[in-house]
Amino acid sequence: MKKIYANATEALDGLLRDDMLIAAGGFGLCGIPERLLEAIKESGVKDLTFASNNAGVDDFGIGILLQTRQVKKMMSSYVGENDEFMRQYLAGELEIEFNPQGTLAERMRAGGCGIPGFYTKTGVGTQVAEGKELKDFDGETYVLEEGIFADLSIVKAWKADETGNAIFRKTARNFNPPAAMCGKVCVMEVEEIVPTGSLDPDHIHLPGIYVHRLIQGEHEKRIEQRTVRQKEGA
Repeated sequence: MKKIYANATEALDGLLRDDMLIAAGGFGLCGIPERLLEAIKESGVKDLTFASNNAGVDDFGIGILLQTRQVKKMMSSYVGENDEFMRQYLAGELEIEFNPQGTLAERMRAGGCGIPGFYTKTGVGTQVAEGKELKDFDGETYVLEEGIFADLSIVKAWKADETGNAIFRKTARNFNPPAAMCGKVCVMEVEEIVPTGSLDPDHIHLPGIYVHRLIQGEHEKRIEQRTVRQKEGA
């Protein structure tokens, strides 16, 4: 089966439609599939729901889709660092389903493993648990969270072989593996594609069985927040 495509537009051909649920890897600006997000923007699809830790910043990451009003709902953990994200939410223009970060990651992983739901103590007694089933185990209350089964997963890795076996570099690993697992189709962008068999099996973070389409592209390494201090005596 062909997995390698020339660019993001070709890799997404036939996969995009209005009102779909997309799981996106990344944390802030670290490990986000920027080439694929740009192609989604250019496609013009709308009323999208994104399962993603956050939405990048105003002019980068999922933030570019908020600017064009192509997103109707975010399933996220964090709203900060993106003024348009906050503005749309506070104005009632964007629906948000808040998730604790660990819960969001586990919901993605559960979906990828075919698990429809799981119980967790995280969120009990808060707005996170409102409207959800509660159950007691050994005298402790747990909330039922549902697995995420996305129509499409878009993720970014550092290196992959031609079959999609992937390695993520340092913290860019973040939400990418669980996001990749939970989509009916997973499209992955990488910095480098290497021959099949050239990667040490013990170093693989995501098996190629989860990856359906693959592109290689240039990526921008942005710093979301840079904090410096003056030298003593300056």
